[in-house]
Amino acid sequence: MSDCPLCDAPGGRVLWQDEFCRVVLADEPDYPGFLRVILNRHVREMTDLVPEERSRLMMWVCKTEQVVRDVMGPDKINLASLGNVVPHLHWHVIPRFAGDPHFPNPVWGEKLRETSHVVPADLDAQLAAALNSLV
Repeated sequence: MSDCPLCDAPGGRVLWQDEFCRVVLADEPDYPGFLRVILNRHVREMTDLVPEERSRLMMWVCKTEQVVRDVMGPDKINLASLGNVVPHLHWHVIPRFAGDPHFPNPVWGEKLRETSHVVPADLDAQLAAALNSLV
């Protein structure tokens, strides 16, 4: 076991993966469809990757964003790569709706209301099917 939770565990429910990266559904109850694109090896920063790897990772971030847009129709998508708490390269792909609990604040900002977006029961399956159709 390492000291990195994204090396030791998937980081969410795996919806798609290959040898390079994985797309997981985060456990964020207020934010259904909150996905993470996680590099499969331990790397801290985008500039630690060679240019081809950067392009490949960003291609999957963009594909994941498009899947969320197609499946969920959000008002906005937030993309974030922070790594302050978990310094393992990963991107957050977050569907945002005008009435979500934090909108227009970031999801980690001040909560403004107690609402969440209603989604179909099979949202996870829809997202997984859309991601898997891209390969």
